[in-house]
Amino acid sequence: MSAVTPLATRARSGAPLAARRGGRRGRRTAVPYVFLTPAVTLFVLTFLLPIGYAVHLSLHKVQVSGLGLGRGSRTEVFAGLANYRAALADPTLLTGALRVLGYGALLVPVMLGLALLFALLLDRPRIGLQRFSRVAIFLPYAVPAVIASLLWGFLYLPATSPLNDMLDWLGGPQPDLLGTGTVFYAVVNIALWGGVGFNMIVLFTALRAIPPELYESARIDGCSELQIAWRIKIPLLTPALVMTTVFTMIATLQVFSEPMTLRPLTNSISSTWTPLMKIYRDAFATDDRYAAAATSVIVALATLVLSFGFLRLVQRRAFGPER
Repeated sequence: MSAVTPLATRARSGAPLAARRGGRRGRRTAVPYVFLTPAVTLFVLTFLLPIGYAVHLSLHKVQVSGLGLGRGSRTEVFAGLANYRAALADPTLLTGALRVLGYGALLVPVMLGLALLFALLLDRPRIGLQRFSRVAIFLPYAVPAVIASLLWGFLYLPATSPLNDMLDWLGGPQPDLLGTGTVFYAVVNIALWGGVGFNMIVLFTALRAIPPELYESARIDGCSELQIAWRIKIPLLTPALVMTTVFTMIATLQVFSEPMTLRPLTNSISSTWTPLMKIYRDAFATDDRYAAAATSVIVALATLVLSFGFLRLVQRRAFGPER
């Protein structure tokens, strides 16, 4: 019998062992990708593909040959940047964009200011009805924007508004809240009523994450509740305030539901009152989906630029200019 050395035995059994280890390592490496596949698939189908299709439409137009009645008389051709030039030259888009900027300049500071005030008040020690107050302030956010707009719309209408009945009983003037000069503030009020609660919850949650030892130390040093809020709570809330500001800015630039719902109730809101309303009109009323796609891309880029610019500004103020 020939003797088998331990070295030869290890050499014969080492290859299958290495192969088994390599196979297990390959399976472990593939596991994260298996779990990520549903999320990546949804991201591609619901985000990337619609964006790519919108960009594709924005670069094309319909060319009509003859009377446009026969088969093949309407063909899609490449238009380059013609749709973008037409959208930027449209005065209704500029007017709507300026209106939305004014809308945001009024809504964003007032909404975040009220949310911060409510969060600070609810975070005070020994405050009564704290849980009920949180739910009451947050509850309007749970109402869909269309439903909220309908509710406020009937409160604004002179024929159905109990406010006008009360003013009439008191002998006071009865303003037209859906008139040309006031409908802007009526839309702002609806968004304010629905958005304060969400931002308040975000800021209140951030306040709860602050160590209470900081407050105790400040009270021992003789600080009042107002000084604690101004010198400790608000500075530590800066990341949450930045996040809520960015979210509110994005929602403001995409305002659509409130004015679109109020439009049948008043003549003061046109079909191009905001850029998104103009996109809706072009896509579904005038059947010009190519112009609507170009305007959509412009609005998306403007939202990206403003949001990124705000974040860069905050970063520069917090950390100084990059070297």
